[in-house]
Parts: sequence; structure tokens; C-alpha cells
Amino acid sequence: MWKLFAHGPTNIWRENKMSSRMFGEKAIELIKEIKRTPDGQIAPYNEGLVRQVLEEMRYLFEENQKEVRATTEGTKGLFTGIQLRHVAMERNQRCLLAYINHRMTYIKRLRWEYGTVLPDEIKQNLNEMELQWFQQYNRLLASYMRSIGLDEGIDLTVFMNPPKGLYIEVRCLVDYGELETEDGTVVQLKKGSIHQLLRSQCEHLIRQGILEHLNS
Repeated sequence: MWKLFAHGPTNIWRENKMSSRMFGEKAIELIKEIKRTPDGQIAPYNEGLVRQVLEEMRYLFEENQKEVRATTEGTKGLFTGIQLRHVAMERNQRCLLAYINHRMTYIKRLRWEYGTVLPDEIKQNLNEMELQWFQQYNRLLASYMRSIGLDEGIDLTVFMNPPKGLYIEVRCLVDYGELETEDGTVVQLKKGSIHQLLRSQCEHLIRQGILEHLNS
């Protein structure tokens, strides 16, 4: 997880006059960004803000190192400042981990909703490390599903709720195009058209908003 924080050293925070701002403000902005993002959406990875939080933490750590050395050499009255900076670093760390964990939890959910291929409008909001994590999670999930059941395993992502029958009635909500069924039949999915399809073949399309399940 910490690899997501692996940015090179910068002087952004120092250049913005660190001492003139409350410690932790930038970290709190990351949490506010999570709160502002509507449910079911993910905002672009805020690399610039993450860099600034990490630079603040680096600065606090370096200042504490200086004052700890001075304290061991006999300087008095530095303990309060050291403790304050240490608490600020811990809060920044918690905010960063909360930000990353929130995004990783959402990305994990995407695999169950969309399958192995993410829509472009979602992919463009993920950074390279998040995309790699998604692919790794995808491989682990696929490996596990192959290991259970008989023969080819069980696709756990197909039936999010216990199925009542093999076929369901669906209405197409968009002009999707051709869909080839398991028996080789090609179905034209046009907006407003109604079809009787295998649940296993249209579950992902329902979750993506392409099809609508008509039967309760």
C-alpha cells in the first residue's frame, strides 16, 4: 500500500511557507474529498495533494530529528514541540491510509460490478498503481474461483443474489449492439428491446446499466 505514496522528494510544502499554516490541513482536505464524492463514483487520484501531505510529514520528521538531537545534547524546553509534531505526523498518516483504503475498497467493488474490464471513464480516474492493484486482485479472485466447485470452478461474480431460475426477462436500456449467447445465437440489443436470456450472461450487463431485469 505504501508504494502508492512513493513520490520523489519535492519542495512544494516548504515553498508554500509551512510555518504559516496549521499542520494537517492538507490531509484533512483528502478526507473532505472522499466525503464530497457521490456514492458509486471515484474522483481522480489526487497526486498533488498526496505529495504535499508527504512533504509535510517529511518536514515534521526532520525537525523532530534535529530537536531530539539537541535534547540529548542538553537543550531544554523542546519536548512539547517534538510531541506536537509527532501527533501531527500520526494524524497525517491516518488520513493518508483512510484515503487509500477508501479508494482500494471501491476498486475492489468494481471488479464484482463490471468484471475484468473497467469502463474508460473509471480507468482515467485511477493512477498506475491502482490499476496494477486492480489487475492483481482480478488474478487472485480468478484463481480462487477456479479452485472451487467442479471442472472449471464457479464464477462468484455472476449471482450477487441467489437465482430463482436460469433465464430472466430483461429490457435493453441503450443501443448496445450484438450479444452472442452460449449456444452461438446472436442477439441484437437495441434500446427498448425485451429479451429472455440466461441470467449468467446478462448479470454483468444489468449491473452496468445496459440491461434492466423485468422479473422480480
